[in-house]
Amino acid sequence: MTEAVEEDDMEPIEERYAAGCAWIEGDYVPIHEARIPILDTGFVRSDLTYDVAAVWKGRFFRLDDHLDRLLRGCDRLRLAPPVPTERMREIMVETVRRSGLQDAYVEIVVTRGVPAAGQRDPRLLTPRLYAYAIPYVWIVTPELQADGGADVVIAAQTQRISPRAVDPTVKNFHWGDLVRGLFEAYDRGASLVLLTDGDGLVTEGPGFNVFAVVDGVLVTPRDGVLEGITRRTALEIAEASGIPVRVGDVSVADLARAGELFLTSTAGGIMPVRSLDGRHLGTGPVTRSIHDAYWALHSDPRFSFEVPYGRPATV
Repeated sequence: MTEAVEEDDMEPIEERYAAGCAWIEGDYVPIHEARIPILDTGFVRSDLTYDVAAVWKGRFFRLDDHLDRLLRGCDRLRLAPPVPTERMREIMVETVRRSGLQDAYVEIVVTRGVPAAGQRDPRLLTPRLYAYAIPYVWIVTPELQADGGADVVIAAQTQRISPRAVDPTVKNFHWGDLVRGLFEAYDRGASLVLLTDGDGLVTEGPGFNVFAVVDGVLVTPRDGVLEGITRRTALEIAEASGIPVRVGDVSVADLARAGELFLTSTAGGIMPVRSLDGRHLGTGPVTRSIHDAYWALHSDPRFSFEVPYGRPATV
């Protein structure tokens, strides 16, 4: 439905929401005022799923793909979305429109909800939805990418949590292993970390997938990873460009002899790896070609649409 927009809501939009805009329990609020109930199971139990889409140069990129993945995650968690998909889409667009952000990181979260006193049965809760838009987030900054990329290590002391315990294809806040891995990276003079499954196979890092060029083939792990939208885009670009691709087991030994490595995430796109465990790599031709094609797709109407900044969205 279309909600009337008060004149005094329209005038201060850019100033109130310039640092970001959130949707909390039915209201749009400036990001610095956004709060969630302390008893929400998403906070106290990490009982939730979420997704993050990007806005680049005023255009949402693959928003429907992100929402589709969110809904699949809800289904796997037996978590009923609290509003229809189109309403979620409208809320995400409106947080960006109100903020005026041209380059934005837009997150939507579905939690199990807030239990009554002493209630522990997840079937009895009413799910809740939260969303927000903030300035675009870079895992590897453009300046660092121009300097060759990130310095990465493979964790030796921390392994990725088993998919039999937490489904990695459902986007979640279970970051205990990832944060522990990050501290290992910092202790070893690196900025990012890749975790293995404990049996010599590479999985993913904190918020990103990994790709490697090994013997002329672009490889990326199949198991124990989030099926990232940026990962999917990189695979589509590679296949369309005639680059040989393999999605399957990727061992630590494979990465040790890779000619190129790059990371993929909505927060940064296609990000080159400058070094792995101290071995210099730098940006290679495959990484460059996929990087350039990825950002070009952000203006392609098949994958993106313009945010209606000049008028209120249908909310």
